[in-house]
Amino acid sequence: MITAANTTTIALLIVSLVILGWGYYRNRDLGKFGILSWLQSAVLMIPWLLSFGALAAGTYINLAGILLLLLLSTGLYIWLGTQVRIAAQDPEVAVKIAERMQQRQRKYQEKQPGKSTENDLQDPEIAFDMLKMPDADLSGIKSIFGIDTFYATETLAYQQGAIFKGNLRGEAATVHQRLTDKLTGKVGDKYRLFLVADPEDRPVVVVLPSLNDPQPATIGQQILGIILFIATIATSLEAMGVFLGFDFYEHSERFREVLPLTLGIWTILLAHEMGHRVLAQMRQVKIGLPFFLPTGQIGAFGAITRFESLLPDRSTLFDISFAGPAAGGLISLIMLVVGLLLSNSGSGLEIPSQFFQGSILVGTIAKIVLGATINQATISIHPLVVIGWLGLVINALNLMPAGQLDGGRMIQAIYGRKTAQRSTLITLVILGFVAFFNPTNLVIFYWLILVGFLQRALERPSLDEITEPNDTRAALALIALFLMAATVIPFSPELAGRLGIGN
Repeated sequence: MITAANTTTIALLIVSLVILGWGYYRNRDLGKFGILSWLQSAVLMIPWLLSFGALAAGTYINLAGILLLLLLSTGLYIWLGTQVRIAAQDPEVAVKIAERMQQRQRKYQEKQPGKSTENDLQDPEIAFDMLKMPDADLSGIKSIFGIDTFYATETLAYQQGAIFKGNLRGEAATVHQRLTDKLTGKVGDKYRLFLVADPEDRPVVVVLPSLNDPQPATIGQQILGIILFIATIATSLEAMGVFLGFDFYEHSERFREVLPLTLGIWTILLAHEMGHRVLAQMRQVKIGLPFFLPTGQIGAFGAITRFESLLPDRSTLFDISFAGPAAGGLISLIMLVVGLLLSNSGSGLEIPSQFFQGSILVGTIAKIVLGATINQATISIHPLVVIGWLGLVINALNLMPAGQLDGGRMIQAIYGRKTAQRSTLITLVILGFVAFFNPTNLVIFYWLILVGFLQRALERPSLDEITEPNDTRAALALIALFLMAATVIPFSPELAGRLGIGN
C-alpha cells in the first residue's frame, strides 16, 4: 500500500532526478569541465537520493551507513573540485564560461537594473574559486594590444587570467607571436597567451597563469608506467607463444622460439614511440612517460602518451601525432613485405589462406607478392609476416579518429575541435555497434572501454588555435586514415573470391 509518506518520498526522488538531468543538460556543452562540475553537484545529492530511494522501497539505511555515504561523497566532492579547477584552465572552456556568465549578467541587469553582484551572477552548476589577476598585471597585459595586431574591445576577468574580445588584425600566427613576445616583455613567464575561437568562431585572446601548464608525471604515474611496461612484455611473450602453438608460461624453456617474434613486436612499438619523441624534441615539446597497453590477444595495443608542455600550434600537434604511426607503420609494412618475399614451403608457419581475407591492405599486398599461391588452402609464411601484420593492426587501432588517440589528435589538428568531437562520438557509436553484434570480439570491447573512459577527451587547445595546418598535412591525414581503414576492414567473401585471395 502506498502511503502519503511514500508518495512524498517518490516525489522528492523525481524532483531530484529532474534537477540532476537539468544540470547535465545545461553543462553538457562545456565538455569535460561541464560534466565534472555537474558530477560535483550530483555527489552531494547521492547520499540523500539513496536514503530516500531506500525508504521508497520499504527499507532504510541506518545512521552508520548514511555517515559512510556522506564521508565518501565529501571526499569525492573535494577530488572533483580539484579536477574542475584543472579543467577550467582549458582556454576554450574559459571562453564558454565567460560567455555564459556575461549572458546571465545581461539578463539579471534587465530584470534588476543596478543591483547585480558577482555572487548573484555566478552559475551554481559551474561554481569554482574566482581568484583575480593582480591589477598591475592586467594593466600590463592590456597594453600589448594595438590596432596592428589585435584590437581589444572588451575584457572579461576569468580566475587568475583574462579574456579579451576584439578584432584580429593580420595573420593569426604572426599576431600570436608578436603578442606573446610583448607579453613576455611585460610580465615575464607568469602567463600564457592563447589565440582561440569563441562559440561563434571569432578570434579571442585568453591569458592564463603559467602555473596551470601541463605537469610532469607524478611518482605514482611513473610507477604505473613501469608496471604496464613489464605487463606488456609478459603479454607479448604470451601472445607470441600462442602464435607458435604453445603456452609460453607452461613451456618457458622454449624462450628462444618466442624471443624473435617478441623483439619484432617491440621494435615496432618503440619505433612508434620514437617517432613521437623525435618530432616532439624537434618542436621543443615535452612528452611524458608512455603507458603501454598490454593485451593477451596480440601482445600490445601501443601506448598512451601525454603532452607535458603546451603546444604552440595545430601543425605541431599534427606532426607529433602523425610521426608515431608513420614510423611504426613503415617498419611494420617493411617487415610484412620482407616476410612475404621470404615465405616458402619451409618457412615454418602454416596458416589458412583465408586469413588474408581479414585485411584489405594485407590481403592486397599478399596477393601482389605471392601471386596465385595465396589461393591455396594453406600457405607457409615467414614469421616476419605475422610481426608486420600485427604491427599494422597496432598502428591502425591508434589511428582511430577519437579523443587523444593519434588519429583523434590528427583530426583535431586538421579540422578543429568541433569536428574532432563529432568524429569521437561517431567512433564510439561504431565501436559500440560492432561490439553489440560481435560480443565475442574482446578487442572491440577493450577499445570501446579505453576510448569511452580514458581517451574520449580532446587534447588541450594549442597556444595558436586559429592557424590551420597546410594542405600537405591534410593530405597525409587522409592517407593515414585510409590506410587505417584498409588495415582493419576485411574483404567480403565475394570480393576476395573474385580477386583470388584465400581458398
